[in-house]
Amino acid sequence: MTSGTLPARTAPLPQWWRRLPAAPRPAAAAAAATVLLVCVPTGEKDVTAAVHITPADLASLLLVALTAADLLRGRARLDRTVCLLFGAVVCAAAAATLASIDPQASTTGFVRLVQIFVLVPAAVACALRTRRDRRLVLGAFVAAALVEGAVGAQQYLTRTGASYAGQPVRAVGTFGALDIMAMSTVVSFGLLAALALALGERGPGGRPALRRALYAAAALLTFPLAVSFSRGSWIACAAAVAVLMLRADARLALRCAVIGAAAAVVLVGGLGLGASGVAERLGSIGSVQAAPDQSVSDRYDLWATAGRIWQDHPATGAGPKAFQQLRDGHAPLRLSSGSDAEDATIGFQREPLLSPHNMYFLVLSEQGLLGITAYAALFLALLTGCLRRARGGALAALALLVWILVDFLYADIGGTTTVLTSVVLGLAARAAFPGPADPEAR
Repeated sequence: MTSGTLPARTAPLPQWWRRLPAAPRPAAAAAAATVLLVCVPTGEKDVTAAVHITPADLASLLLVALTAADLLRGRARLDRTVCLLFGAVVCAAAAATLASIDPQASTTGFVRLVQIFVLVPAAVACALRTRRDRRLVLGAFVAAALVEGAVGAQQYLTRTGASYAGQPVRAVGTFGALDIMAMSTVVSFGLLAALALALGERGPGGRPALRRALYAAAALLTFPLAVSFSRGSWIACAAAVAVLMLRADARLALRCAVIGAAAAVVLVGGLGLGASGVAERLGSIGSVQAAPDQSVSDRYDLWATAGRIWQDHPATGAGPKAFQQLRDGHAPLRLSSGSDAEDATIGFQREPLLSPHNMYFLVLSEQGLLGITAYAALFLALLTGCLRRARGGALAALALLVWILVDFLYADIGGTTTVLTSVVLGLAARAAFPGPADPEAR
């Protein structure tokens, strides 16, 4: 600076600029992108292919890479208990792969299991360091659900969805008839996230406008969830909402139950929205024991098949991806060759039954007692930890985890939305084992 000149003065930032939120950290942004990218249609038609790589899977791998870099630089850490729980899952899957009836085929299954139940959840748990990170990911769940819900509602109203009872009215979103549970999964997650975030906005410091918007989003998502005709998603969502509301406020839970019942009567009974199909599907839930339909009967037979496979391989199971190889030799003769799938894009197809449609039976048959013990320890630790610490945004982690644990009773991993299970487990791990720097405290 020469003599006689004055230093340049920087103009102050405008007030509106200062109010803008700071850009999210790359790892947190990658976690949110993983959720949003499940909505991208993949056009995948071969359900028997060994490997399906989706845009959401690629985003999850980017998340893992970013988190690994942060761990190497000492910018992130993972609770020791979480490391032990995830490590037990890896060891169980590795033992099952080494003892597999077909180690080569089981290797791809091992990689997928490690991705879904270890790497991505650990990366999410490391990435969500602050309350804003958590809300970013939960907001992505809500946004994805609104997109899929809008597509699904349009499919039902215009009769362009998948076939249900001979009519093209089943809402499947952007996923198609071959991934029939995907839309209801995304919508359920978004509904639960919106409801939990809305409950977090009650009391001093809460934002009434945001709370009302989140309640409205949750209410809107009930319609596409209903016309998905997915009994499993309905049951899991009802259980998760009950746990969420009772954990947050028991009196509010009672009021909401009354309001929800009244709204259902008005929408279905009064306006007739989805009345015939929804009422029939609801009625079928009560008959799954006395007079099960073909899909329920097939599930019972698949569970029995998984049990017989486990009896032959009790300690370490038959190996990842071995169920589909051993199914025919252990299944009863009445088991169907596949389930029907039909929409305007694929026409009519028979989808093979390649899994027991129960995550617990799948683990038991393919990874044996060693595997089911490792997974039980992980799930129970996450659930009890979330129940103890559920407050604020952590309420969403509890609700989403309950949905998955209930859904695993009649479904297993597979399909485009599988990676969302990883994100939920990561949210639950962060909520259950927050460490010294609890993100809810910031």
